[in-house]
Amino acid sequence: MEREQEELQSLGFFGIIKESFKIIFSKRKIFSQITLALILPLSFIFLAHIQVSQLLFFKILDHEQTLDHTQKDTPNYSNLSDRINSEWIAFWLFKAAYFTFLLILSLLSTSAVVYTIACIYTAKEITFKKVMSVVPKVWKRLMVTFLWSFFILLVYNIVAIGLITLLVVLIASNVIGIVIIVLLLILYLMGFVYLSIVWQLASVVSVLEDVYGIQAMIKSKTLIKGKMGVAIGFFILLFTCFVAIAFVFEDFVVFEMVPDLGIRIGVGILCFLFLVKVILFALVVQTVVYFVCKSYHHQNIDKSALSDHLEVYLGDYVRLKKDVQLGELDHV
Repeated sequence: MEREQEELQSLGFFGIIKESFKIIFSKRKIFSQITLALILPLSFIFLAHIQVSQLLFFKILDHEQTLDHTQKDTPNYSNLSDRINSEWIAFWLFKAAYFTFLLILSLLSTSAVVYTIACIYTAKEITFKKVMSVVPKVWKRLMVTFLWSFFILLVYNIVAIGLITLLVVLIASNVIGIVIIVLLLILYLMGFVYLSIVWQLASVVSVLEDVYGIQAMIKSKTLIKGKMGVAIGFFILLFTCFVAIAFVFEDFVVFEMVPDLGIRIGVGILCFLFLVKVILFALVVQTVVYFVCKSYHHQNIDKSALSDHLEVYLGDYVRLKKDVQLGELDHV
């Protein structure tokens, strides 16, 4: 990250990619340790969830089809009905457990990567042990930001989907109505992408600045102005990678599109390894985008101020300075 302010603020899509890879390769050891401890299990849970969910779901469907051909008011029908109810309960309990572990590991991974990059930037000595001791403290701030972001997205989705559903019922019978609904769907997707980007940047803000929760969302919204095109580009790239991995894994491993067991195992391993790389890259990119946005708006944090702020997580609180200038971004 050896960049002067003028260079950093002008970094575009490919410049940020190059910068992100430089950071990862400059500290391969620490990023490898973070990957093994947090990102590896996160990736495993993501793919395992696809496999187990499909198995449970198709098992339920099979039993429901059997139930449809079973005579009612018989012991067999009653037992099968109870079994299906139990399987649905198990299915949703599994989903709840999955999302809980996914959330925890996601926030811990974000905390670890963002904190590590901040230490690299400030030339602070960084070890895996120190990262893991700090991560639980950073995680609490990220959780508050997540809850606010989740609430905003939930309300947005409920209102948008409710409105679109209402319009489908009322005006979907004519061409003009269909056009209006399509335009609203496009606007909905644009809003969803925008809120997701603000959420991602707010996660970095929560770690590197003295704000979190709704304040971090507001700060993120301000920072992203002027760099929205770059942020959207990364959102599309990374979202495409995640969808492609899930699609390939589901087709080859879960649905056994290829009967050969060896090929399915090989594809599963490749999907797993690629997912690990994509998650690490995504976390590094969102941190680099934060520094680029700060530089673009001339709201930069110098090394000493950021270093002081990082001491919060080690027990020595020093308030972050405001309106200071960006020093050089150094590789350690």
